[in-house]
Amino acid sequence: MLTRRFRPLIGKPGQSSTPVGRLLNYHANECVRHVAACSGVLDARHGVPIDRKALVEAFPSSFLGMMLPEPARVAARRGDRSDTFFQHLSATDVLHSFFEYCLPGRQLAHDLNTIVNHDDRAAFVCALTALCVAIGDFVAIGDDDGWIILPPCRFIQPEQWMLLCANAEEEMPGSLYVTGREEITLRPQ
Repeated sequence: MLTRRFRPLIGKPGQSSTPVGRLLNYHANECVRHVAACSGVLDARHGVPIDRKALVEAFPSSFLGMMLPEPARVAARRGDRSDTFFQHLSATDVLHSFFEYCLPGRQLAHDLNTIVNHDDRAAFVCALTALCVAIGDFVAIGDDDGWIILPPCRFIQPEQWMLLCANAEEEMPGSLYVTGREEITLRPQ
């Protein structure tokens, strides 16, 4: 659902059928296994769990790309897409507004523009993804095989929302899951 219609705009999530994708998936799952075994990760309480523990799947470039107004105008390439999206959303205060929405009344200790390392940016976006699940306000796409968490409905741009809905219509019913603080009727389904 994040490839069809989206590829020219925001790219696509990593492909798990390629050698690099399989290796990334393997190591990500190993890291998750260790974290879940050695820490106090709470049980999942959200409507689309992928594990009995509160673990979620994030794709930083897709997560960020959903919040970009006119993503085709953002000059991103395959190798720097998530960094370019992060820089654009940070420079336009979208990420700051997103943070304020998720954690009202709290302040960031550092300017988001100071996060310059690719892995640090990705980790920050993964933390935002988990935060969306923690506050119970997110969009998810998937099925019994897994769910990818996207920003709350109010942060997904209208163009991307329309594409997401069109893709969902070509999938099994229930492949687009929306929850949140606001009325779902704010976006067409």
